[in-house]
Amino acid sequence: MGAVQARMESTLARLLPAAQVAPARLHQAMRYATLEGGKRVRPLLAFAAGELSMAKPERLEIVAAAVEMIHAYSLVHDDLPCMDDDVLRRGKPTVHVEYDEATALLVGDALQALAFQILGEHSVADDSGAQLEMVKLLAAAAGSRGMAGGQQIDLESTGKELSLPELEVMHVHKTGALIRAAVLLGGYCGALSPEIKNALDRYSKSVGLAFQVVDDVLDHEASTATLGKTAGKDSKQGKSTYVSVMGAPRAKELADELRAKAHAALDGLAGAQRLAQLADFIVLRKF
Repeated sequence: MGAVQARMESTLARLLPAAQVAPARLHQAMRYATLEGGKRVRPLLAFAAGELSMAKPERLEIVAAAVEMIHAYSLVHDDLPCMDDDVLRRGKPTVHVEYDEATALLVGDALQALAFQILGEHSVADDSGAQLEMVKLLAAAAGSRGMAGGQQIDLESTGKELSLPELEVMHVHKTGALIRAAVLLGGYCGALSPEIKNALDRYSKSVGLAFQVVDDVLDHEASTATLGKTAGKDSKQGKSTYVSVMGAPRAKELADELRAKAHAALDGLAGAQRLAQLADFIVLRKF
């Protein structure tokens, strides 16, 4: 994990515009939002999936950077006053607090555009048709049928009590779609057989949902200092969570069930140890 995290910090620092290049304030804010923060779970998943398809690390770092830029953009926009209105992210002031609201909006726009630019200008697949499928996959995961759509459902659900199926639909889109994209893109960087693709798809759906379940539990039980973001904010805003819908003990059981499903999806696959370990990390993490 440490090696991949260090590699991604270096890769992102290289691919992001330099802080002194005009417009400097925007580029400084883009780097502020993306560098020196987070556990890099999505890049870790991309690299682990790439081990199954024998993908080159030089390809994996590009797709992982693209996914991480989409993720960073989503956090910047989620924290805006018109969305979740938060002041703390990854243990430091959110972008609209550190800079200003208009700059934060542009940071998200620019990071999203840059993600697709780097996917287009680097060779990450064996042929152009496969690379185009990868671009389409990331676009779908980030768009109205994926992450952005999940955020819209989240906004519309504030103050309402969601059923468990409704909550799952929201988070399959809001959180799960980009995690699934990270896993599949890592696989696409190498020789992806139908068997491996199917296994990665089933694995990613389980860990994507597990990630959100654990997030809800941590939001309920951990402190703001531990999380690096405002704890308990969802419940204060009247948002349904896995803890509010089923209680913390049952939510923890669900996370363990999803972890078991993720492991089962990898049964019989050589080279899947790191993916299995990441499923453990996602469910057993304490912060």
